[in-house]
Amino acid sequence: MADINLTEYEKNGPHPLTVAQRDLLKNSVQGLTIEPAHGEEGEYHLTPGATVGAVEVGGLSVVIEPKMRIGPLISLACYAIGKVKFQDTDFNFPEDMALPDALALALSNAARRAFGRGLLHGYLVHEEALQTVRGRIRFNEQIRRRFGIPLPVEVRYDEFTEDIKENRLVKAAVERLGRSGLRDKKAKMGLGWAWAMLDNVSLVEFSPKDVPEVKFDRLNEHYRNVVSLARLILRHGAFESGRGEVRAQGFLMDMNKVFQEFVTVALREALGVSEREFREQCIDELDEGKRIGLKPDLVWREGSSYRFIGDAKYKLIKDNRFPNADMYQMLAYLTASGLSNGMLIYAKDEDEVEEINYRVRNAGKNVHVATLDLSGSLDEILGRVGELGGRIRVLAGD
Repeated sequence: MADINLTEYEKNGPHPLTVAQRDLLKNSVQGLTIEPAHGEEGEYHLTPGATVGAVEVGGLSVVIEPKMRIGPLISLACYAIGKVKFQDTDFNFPEDMALPDALALALSNAARRAFGRGLLHGYLVHEEALQTVRGRIRFNEQIRRRFGIPLPVEVRYDEFTEDIKENRLVKAAVERLGRSGLRDKKAKMGLGWAWAMLDNVSLVEFSPKDVPEVKFDRLNEHYRNVVSLARLILRHGAFESGRGEVRAQGFLMDMNKVFQEFVTVALREALGVSEREFREQCIDELDEGKRIGLKPDLVWREGSSYRFIGDAKYKLIKDNRFPNADMYQMLAYLTASGLSNGMLIYAKDEDEVEEINYRVRNAGKNVHVATLDLSGSLDEILGRVGELGGRIRVLAGD
């Protein structure tokens, strides 16, 4: 199998691709630009967007590396999901490892620590029709369904079992990564061990948009890290697709989504406000008929009053320039909300300024463009978010 190694937003190649490989890569990897090489038949330049991870298609194994290091990326993404702070020692793997393999190692290592005292057990409520009485008889259901016939008996009972939500999440994540075309032998072995440990746990298919949350207490606190990793994997997830005899499988992560979720959660913590007050939400007030819907990433609202409007953009800006569409979008947000100040927050690239301010002519609106440096440890990044939160408080009139 031929290996192709790419880095987000960097042009690479040319690479030889069949028509089927070219089309399937285009359909499988969001934001991937494929350009024919000048003067070469069947050769293409590949430029990834904000999607990172790995995909196997036909005879190709394509790895898209993120610009930031894998360990901090996983740590940042898990913080966005559950405010979990991993240590650098939790991700003791080579930095050139592909993202799916790194996630598999991190998941299996976290599982070993969590399962060290045995699998977590809990009570599940069952409602069944049995030949013997167990637990409590459901008299209403017995009459409605059985018309007075004594057997089977409609009962409700609690079972102390390892087949609970926490273990189901971990097993589902193990299964997702297991079909993502892992390269690393140690990563495969780690997943195999975790799968064996969860043999008696049901395999449940979780939709990326409907991965359940877990509340932690003293009984399941030791599962926090492994559950956070599992939820991260399930929210992005493995995929399989195909056209004819050419198959594609892999694991891809949308850095746009990761960045937006992280900025939202981290700013909420920095500002000390609740999820209800600070989140992505719709503004349907641009036109008087409320027919034009808007949905900013960052909305700070107290009751019916808006305090701050912002958008998180992972896309890179060069030479202090950013897409005009972002400015138009922010101007619409400010017009609809009645605020005078809004902020566009970009992921920082090399040689970018910290903040630029634009005052829109004839509108009385100010658009503040800020960049967030994602280098360094999670604590360092959160410190920069705290500084950003201070600026937002000023814009909000605190």
